[in-house]
Amino acid sequence: MTAVRSTLPDEARRVSCEALQDTLVDLLGLSLIGKQAHWNIVGPRFRSIHLQLDEVVSAARNFADTVAERSAALGVPPDGRPETIAKAFTLPAPKEGWVRDSDAVQVMVESLQDAIARLRERIDATEKADLVTQDLLIGITAELEKQRWMFDAENFPREG
Repeated sequence: MTAVRSTLPDEARRVSCEALQDTLVDLLGLSLIGKQAHWNIVGPRFRSIHLQLDEVVSAARNFADTVAERSAALGVPPDGRPETIAKAFTLPAPKEGWVRDSDAVQVMVESLQDAIARLRERIDATEKADLVTQDLLIGITAELEKQRWMFDAENFPREG
């Protein structure tokens, strides 16, 4: 049963909501990765990276809400339950315990890079299905690319 009826044809709704659900998982996971690193970061760049991590967390949480609401507007209930995120999430994450500032930066670069690559695939997938959803995904990608660039610049020149 659908409580909300979509204006999209069934196949377009399926494609769009699959892209939205997968994006929701990545965004909620990114917010958890960011907070884990935020709580456990150590090193000479602690404060600046600590604050930068909160920027990513805030952006990811806000985008997750927008993505979930788009799915609901299309008639598909979003699933952000912890067990769903744990089961589906595959982005790189920090190790347990204290995280050196350079390692926190590197894991954020890798996580954001992977999330961006997936978003670009979803942008392509939604091109014919739903331009509104595609536009939403493009906006999220732009912000995550900006965040990735800012983290990547933190570890320049590369160590090792």
